Amino acid sequence: MNGIAHPTPAQAAGGAAEEKAAEFLQARGLAIVTRNYRTKAGEIDLIVRDGATLVFVEVRMRSGSSFGGALASITPRKRRRIIMAARQYLMRLDRVPPCRFDVVAVDSGDCEWMRGAFDAS
Repeated sequence: MNGIAHPTPAQAAGGAAEEKAAEFLQARGLAIVTRNYRTKAGEIDLIVRDGATLVFVEVRMRSGSSFGGALASITPRKRRRIIMAARQYLMRLDRVPPCRFDVVAVDSGDCEWMRGAFDAS
């Protein structure tokens, strides 16, 4: 064993979906601030700037909408974890900008962008 960790097929597919989503958002003028922001509370796939707005992006890889689609796949527990991680990120900043939570669903290489998919309330 050489100590090199190899991603599982699911991890590799998730990484590819996040890369596709990042490219999609950049092509629409958003700037990537950070990727895979992790805290004990949770993880945020992408943090981007949309003008003056800081956007916390959850990337979902879906192969259809049989179970309600990408947005429905984000459980209340998952939303709470994303919101807690976002709050921790914001505590690091000198000034809190306007923020929102978006979802980018990647399906067979196509992206669907849901702006303001959920809020922190």
